[in-house]
Amino acid sequence: MFQSAAAAGNAYRDEHLLFDHGNTSAYVDLREIILTKKEHELLALLVENAGEIVPRDILLERIWGYGKDIRTRTLDVHIRRLRKKLFPYGDTYIETIFGVGYRFQRFREPRNYMTFMPELVAV
Repeated sequence: MFQSAAAAGNAYRDEHLLFDHGNTSAYVDLREIILTKKEHELLALLVENAGEIVPRDILLERIWGYGKDIRTRTLDVHIRRLRKKLFPYGDTYIETIFGVGYRFQRFREPRNYMTFMPELVAV
């Protein structure tokens, strides 16, 4: 189902983010960010399941060992800190699916609509 962050050894890289599963730091626009152990595990699990919604209960179970009946805000706090460290792309990379969980989105450049619709460009 959801790949485990233990399947380390590979890295995620795009034009802004470099994340190596075997290293406790990551790089955003060549700026090193230091991740705590939990932040690293959380980002690794999300990256390994990029594009898929990872439910809260799965994240809480895999990262913290919590059971399904545990209610806590620790996941939200860690996500908020992780987004802050991934500034200015934190909200782009980590999407909140309200009431369900989180999804890591690979970075995509915003579309330049003028390239696709030249008739809108003023002459």
